[in-house]
Amino acid sequence: MRQKILVTGGGGYIGSHCVVELIEAGYHPVVIDNFSNAVRGEGNVPESLLRIEKFLNTQIEFHELDLLDKPGLEKIFKKHSFYAVMHFAGLKAVGESVEQPLRYYRVNLTGTINLLEVMQSHGVRNLVFSSSATVYGDPQKLPIDEQHPVGGCTNPYGKTKYFIEEMIRDQCTAEKDWNAVLLVKIHRESQTTFCLMLPRRKHLNVFGNDYSTPDGTGVRDYIHVVDLAKGHIAAVKKLKDNCGCKVYNLGTGTGYSVLQMVNAMEKASGRKIAYQTAPRRSGDVASCYADPTLAEKELGWKAEYGLERMCEDLWRWQSQNPTGFSNGTQS
Repeated sequence: MRQKILVTGGGGYIGSHCVVELIEAGYHPVVIDNFSNAVRGEGNVPESLLRIEKFLNTQIEFHELDLLDKPGLEKIFKKHSFYAVMHFAGLKAVGESVEQPLRYYRVNLTGTINLLEVMQSHGVRNLVFSSSATVYGDPQKLPIDEQHPVGGCTNPYGKTKYFIEEMIRDQCTAEKDWNAVLLVKIHRESQTTFCLMLPRRKHLNVFGNDYSTPDGTGVRDYIHVVDLAKGHIAAVKKLKDNCGCKVYNLGTGTGYSVLQMVNAMEKASGRKIAYQTAPRRSGDVASCYADPTLAEKELGWKAEYGLERMCEDLWRWQSQNPTGFSNGTQS
């Protein structure tokens, strides 16, 4: 019998790609999502999951649920015997978190506390948490390895990720049979890049051109979403080693600036991308890229796709979905 994995936020961008990889790796994903970052499709199922079902000729169990709904979460756990939980659900915009800190703390922290408590009461002891490089704050050294200090966060979103990591570490310390893998995403291919190409968008905003970087724009470790998803599958497999609490950075090890990303997208699309400089966004840092050595050593995972392939795939998807998913919005 295939092991069941609960995927929170599984209708969103990264979560849905992980659902694909879980199925192909022989797991049985059960997905919950509240549609805050997913497009509602036919039958009140995320459009992303409907496409996966068609593509893989399979059926995916989905429940519309917010993690703040603890009784609803209890019902899911009573219905299923989960091997592990893969946790993506949460609000995720740096700038928005600066403007709405209480909302971010309530949703991200309370939702995760509910999840951990329900896991505890139902004997589910394995967790993969999708964290963020924002836990490192403004990097003290580059590339960032897992020994880099955490907690010097520059925005409320990063603080919620850091607090959640701390909660999970404390739980693993208190309960020795718990196993958790904290995956720190240094960056991912940006949904904003999809939006660049939409006819209704006149130009791209480049937030800040006066950072201490080669061209003045922010430098990030962009990673293909498929590589990111495969890293999460490697983490699930690591849980069987009774690993305790482990942290791994997922990245390519190479930093690219926003303007380098723009140039790569121009090459992939064959189009000129109009952009204009906008003020820095509150909470952003100048440069952030990973040292992924430990993930390769202990998870057997390494990013396969470079910037050129990322942009080609982004452009192919955008060309086939010029207004995003079916209702004209982005997931």
